[in-house]
Amino acid sequence: MSFKQFLLLALSVSYLFACGSDPDSPAGFSLPEGDANQGDVVFRKYECLACHNLTGVEDPTINKEFDQPVVLGGTTSKVKTYAQLVTAIINPSHKIAPRAPRFEPVVNEDGSSKMRIYNDVMTVSELIDLVAFLQPQYKVKPIQYTPYHSYHIP
Repeated sequence: MSFKQFLLLALSVSYLFACGSDPDSPAGFSLPEGDANQGDVVFRKYECLACHNLTGVEDPTINKEFDQPVVLGGTTSKVKTYAQLVTAIINPSHKIAPRAPRFEPVVNEDGSSKMRIYNDVMTVSELIDLVAFLQPQYKVKPIQYTPYHSYHIP
């Protein structure tokens, strides 16, 4: 083994060990599988439709809180991961860019999300079931690349 190969191997191994040593690392975090049917019950119980739209789910008895509710589900260009959905529910301000025009109706003046914090009322089982219900609502559509022809320089 050459010195360069050894150095590359040593750096790779140290990189792998460095990733898991941080106490705040999500490595090893896993919740049990949820029940999507129960997640539908949770979605309705907490009246998520007051602030969100979800294709195929309606409840005319719920008053909408926003003129343009936040859309859940639908077609995206990348997978909506389990971790992203859990984070969006338990820490809704995590991915909001302060003062981004598209978030203006759903953020407070300090840039935090207007979404209610359900951490003290929703059980972990309800969270797991809700995520199991929401994740299949996202459909991934692969990016359509523009077909470019190869050019030949004469």
